[in-house]
Amino acid sequence: QVQLVESGGGSVQAGGSLRLSCAVSRSVLTMNRLAWYRQTPEKQRELVAMINRAAVANYADSVKGRFTISRDNAKNTVSLQMNSLKPEDTAVYYCYAEPLRLDERKYWGQGIQVAVAS
Repeated sequence: QVQLVESGGGSVQAGGSLRLSCAVSRSVLTMNRLAWYRQTPEKQRELVAMINRAAVANYADSVKGRFTISRDNAKNTVSLQMNSLKPEDTAVYYCYAEPLRLDERKYWGQGIQVAVAS
C-alpha cells in the first residue's frame, strides 16, 4: 500500500506564494505520472498540474505561468510551487500518483487546505 502525505498548505494573502509537498512512501521511479488536483465544494476535482517520468509537465490553463510542479526521484516527493496566488485558487489540494503497472490502483493523498484571502 502506497501512502501519499501532503504538507505546506495554509492561508496566504492574494499575490503571495505557497509550496506544497507530497511525500510518497514508495520509490517514485515506480510511478508514471504524479500530479496535483484541487477541489472546492462548488466544483468537481480538477487537475492542476501533472508531471511524467520524463519530467514533462502539463498545467491547467488557470495556473499556467504561476504554478510549477516538480518531482524529486531521490527524495520520492512531488512538489507544487504556487506563486501569484488568487482567491480562486482556494481549495483542498490533493496529491496523486499513478503507478507504472497498469493493473495497479491509483493513489491519492488525504488533501490539504489552501486559502487565499483577497
